[in-house]
Amino acid sequence: MADTSGFDKVLKLQGLSFHVQATNEGSLNQLTITSSGLSGTNPVIKQEIDGSVTGAEVADLNADGFPEIYIYVNSAGSGAYGSVVAYASNRNKSITPIYMPKLSDDKKLSEGYMGHDEFTIIESSLGRRFPVYKKDDSNAKPTGGMRQLTYKLVAGEAGWILKVKK
Repeated sequence: MADTSGFDKVLKLQGLSFHVQATNEGSLNQLTITSSGLSGTNPVIKQEIDGSVTGAEVADLNADGFPEIYIYVNSAGSGAYGSVVAYASNRNKSITPIYMPKLSDDKKLSEGYMGHDEFTIIESSLGRRFPVYKKDDSNAKPTGGMRQLTYKLVAGEAGWILKVKK
């Protein structure tokens, strides 16, 4: 059964505040992020997400003195495939999206993946863990153990990227 209570949380770090709200009423939901404390404009970001928000954390993974917001989303259905919506503060003047590559882009890391992700901030990294399914496993009974990935926040050509640490 879908979580119909919605998600509503305020997170603060290093002078910035992020108010994260999501409807969590069906498979497609409205995510709203209201920032405050930026020296420029404090935009309200609204976007449709595939799934429900299961958590949110604020951190400074790149240790530049300016926070990022990480919002954890699990898709509807038996797989509950995980994704992250994230934004970085640009010297507390503005915020820009952080790109996280799809797990399916890496055949080795996605082998045996069928969702049920958990995300958390671990010191200066984003942690992701999920059960590993073997060929004949049912969605309810994974037998391949757990896989844990650790992502670092790195500068890309046109913004920030969450990259799996090797």
